[in-house]
Amino acid sequence: MPCERDLCLGQARRSRVALLSCGYLNIPDISAFWKLLLAPISFADILMLLDCMPPSLLAQFSSPGPILVDWGFITLRWYGLLIASAVLIGVSLSTYLAKRRGVNPDLIGDLVIWLVLAAIPAARLYYVAFEWKSYAQNPAEILAIWHGGIAIHGAILGGTIATLIFSRLNRVSFWQLADLVAPSLILGQAIGRWGNFFNSEAFGRPTDLPWKLYIPPAQRPPGYTQFDYFHPTFLYESVWDLGVFVLLMTLFFRGLSRLPKGGTTRPKVGTLILVYLVAYSLGRFWIEGLRMDSLMFGPIRTAQAISLIGVFLGTAGLIWLYGLRRPLPGSHVGGESSAGAIADSDKT
Repeated sequence: MPCERDLCLGQARRSRVALLSCGYLNIPDISAFWKLLLAPISFADILMLLDCMPPSLLAQFSSPGPILVDWGFITLRWYGLLIASAVLIGVSLSTYLAKRRGVNPDLIGDLVIWLVLAAIPAARLYYVAFEWKSYAQNPAEILAIWHGGIAIHGAILGGTIATLIFSRLNRVSFWQLADLVAPSLILGQAIGRWGNFFNSEAFGRPTDLPWKLYIPPAQRPPGYTQFDYFHPTFLYESVWDLGVFVLLMTLFFRGLSRLPKGGTTRPKVGTLILVYLVAYSLGRFWIEGLRMDSLMFGPIRTAQAISLIGVFLGTAGLIWLYGLRRPLPGSHVGGESSAGAIADSDKT
């Protein structure tokens, strides 16, 4: 008896899109895959695609697996691709923002090396520290970052330390650099969260909502193997992060607009990173409450505790800047670019 895939191919012999949908996980010829993928799509193709796809695929939101391409001698994973893409996009964006702010863009290129060398290992070490009981039994897994298991708060901590050292060595304002990096950081988080999707991790409690996420039995936590569907908390955070990104970019470009009398609405130095702290932390605190794999410190969800600290520090910084109308410590380091931003903002 022919298998479902063979029947599907017979029905859609002339439809390239349907052919791709029926065999999208098992196309031996990679050149054929790209020809199918890049071929023009007609309305008839779309109808054939929907008719060909099994009902379970249409109704089920689930990961296709962590591996993008496996050529035997090399394996490309979604997680690594997403992290690399986030870094490249972030560098390009921060360089562009530096040019728009009149800051030497070469500083961003130099800083990113520090950030990558500090943030990724710190993110992994942070995660391993709070999951040490699991990794103590299998130390080889500590270096297997492609299996997942990094913490954004660890990355932020490592990146902050690296930026502080970099700013001191190069005699530039830490806050100015942080403002230029903040939009790229939150956009990178929005992209990187999809790595959790492909690894079937970082999901929430069981749910029957229309956007429920199917989790394979092997990935379900103990005591929940009878549940098939869970909250896609990775998606909630990705969407929230995109919202924060739009907010930060709006503030940034609003700062480039000129008022009729020649003034400027430019935010004070440090505003973007402080808004990032508050906005991201508020969303993370809520979303973390839905998750089932939170890093714990005793009975406390670590991410929620760190998020509360982030809200407090960000709010205190904004009150310092706009309530007390005082610059953040170190804002004047590096001369004219930082000081000029502060002077312009005080004209509004």
